[in-house]
Amino acid sequence: MGDAALPQLTPRIAAAASKVDPTASVVWHPLELEDHAIDETRTIRVVVVGAGIAGITAAILLPAKVPGLDLVVYERDSDIIKGGIWHQCTYPGVRCDVPSHVYQSTFSPSLDWTEHYARGHEIKAYWGKVAKKYNADKYIRCNHEVLSAQWSEEKGKWLVSVRHDTEMTVDEVDFVIMATGIFSHPTLPDYPGFADYSGSVIHSSRWDPSFEPAGKNVAVIGNGASGMQVVPELQKIVKRIDHYARSPTWVAGSFGGDAALRDLPKSFDDPEAYMKYRKELENMSFTGFGGLIKNGDKNKAAQAKYAELMRTRLGSRIDILEAITPDFPPSCRRLTPGPGYLEALVEPNVEYISTPIERITKTGIKTKDGKEREVDAIICCTGSDKSFAPPFPLVSGGVDLAAAWRRGGSIGFPNTYMGVAAPGFPNLLFINGPGTATATGTLPFGTETQISLAARILRKVQTQGIRSIAPSLQATEDFRAYAEAYFPRTVLTENCRSWFNGGVSGGRPIANWPGSGLHASLVRREPRWEDWEYKYWSSSGNRFAYLGNGWTRQDIEVNGDVPDGAEAPFVDMTPYLHVLSVNDEVDLKSYHES
Repeated sequence: MGDAALPQLTPRIAAAASKVDPTASVVWHPLELEDHAIDETRTIRVVVVGAGIAGITAAILLPAKVPGLDLVVYERDSDIIKGGIWHQCTYPGVRCDVPSHVYQSTFSPSLDWTEHYARGHEIKAYWGKVAKKYNADKYIRCNHEVLSAQWSEEKGKWLVSVRHDTEMTVDEVDFVIMATGIFSHPTLPDYPGFADYSGSVIHSSRWDPSFEPAGKNVAVIGNGASGMQVVPELQKIVKRIDHYARSPTWVAGSFGGDAALRDLPKSFDDPEAYMKYRKELENMSFTGFGGLIKNGDKNKAAQAKYAELMRTRLGSRIDILEAITPDFPPSCRRLTPGPGYLEALVEPNVEYISTPIERITKTGIKTKDGKEREVDAIICCTGSDKSFAPPFPLVSGGVDLAAAWRRGGSIGFPNTYMGVAAPGFPNLLFINGPGTATATGTLPFGTETQISLAARILRKVQTQGIRSIAPSLQATEDFRAYAEAYFPRTVLTENCRSWFNGGVSGGRPIANWPGSGLHASLVRREPRWEDWEYKYWSSSGNRFAYLGNGWTRQDIEVNGDVPDGAEAPFVDMTPYLHVLSVNDEVDLKSYHES
């Protein structure tokens, strides 16, 4: 190497190069080879927090996709048939507001739904059956509540504190996957006076089965999905409902259109007929993306359609129509079909109240116009914690995401990399967390694609000697810049309040993916490994230490000693050769890629 070449090198390497004996072996970074085959994988322990739909799906897909996985799913509830929100929500009228045949696993469909919009108990039973069918139960530990998780840089592990009955344990794990759900921590409204109220206070997702509403005067606060389902059910049996709606809302028609209402149970004996029906429904769920565009023709058409639907269903009650019709476009808040809701509002025993609540009194509710209405019970259909902050301390490098992500915290909002991870938090992944809700598509499909991405990350860590992986701050900020450039084109930034924007009118969308459902799926299919920062188990920190000793397991097996008289076992060293090639039937798109 001549002196003229040295200025092109870094000073450190140039200095070393100037002293190299050209006849000697050159070693820039001394490395002690790890004596193992490249395809020997280490066991990694992974904790999934939550056994709702995401947790159950993770307990099915992750063991199938990640060899050598030591998996446990911690679930705080004690019910043996899991189902997350469908275990918690038992209020009158609880049901899914999307068609049953869409709101289910893509790989294990039920053909036996009894209603087009399944009730909560049927959804819960379905997911319990799916868990048992795939033996996911063996990974799930009910009545195990995660209290905190602390990253130990020294150990390269998460220290997860878990309470089971009265016993406290600390589980040292390689990865934590948060699958705690969007609606798992209900919140009561912050009106003063609740402590003084003498009647029953019930949150819709913590329904009291001993409460008997028949013949009573009740207040229902909130007009989201649960409020729209509770009101028509209670209206039939109570003496009076005072329905308090802080925000107006659009009431949509049936999701899925005519296909959802078609009665086809006999045709489901034919798998092809069933799949045609299912694909028709699911295709519809992906086609409405144009309705999200601000001032777009599809959004304007939807607004005209819903306005006419509401006018027709409310009949002569123009006062209710004027009070309930929003000044923001459809899809700013999540659309809800609300079957029977508008019809219930015009019944003589229902009063729709849009005047803001001032306080809760000893016997009822006082509004800001000075009027007090006495009731026997207050039903709060007021949703859950909308911050997307973890429900327990989650700490790395002195930062607790449970505090940092909340309004007023050191970050102030859930700042994630593509909704899957957070900078500064190694080996931490999210399923259905902030930034993952898509405007089109289905929840089960989106959940499955997120878990498939998580499996790719786990396999990379497991097979390449990686100690920790976290998205870089720059990649996270670049993704945030994209999201903040995208959202103003949509109705999501209009002046409404919802869980999409953390309950802040016109606030930053924190729940939503910046694109369509298929857009999110394509992004998750091909991980951008260059966006991540890595640390390695090798004491040298060399990224190629995982290459091992140069052998594969097949090399070892085919070169192993064979006892005298025994026949050497056949080892397929050429799995890429297939009879399909003789007939020119090889799928070149996937050839040599799996």
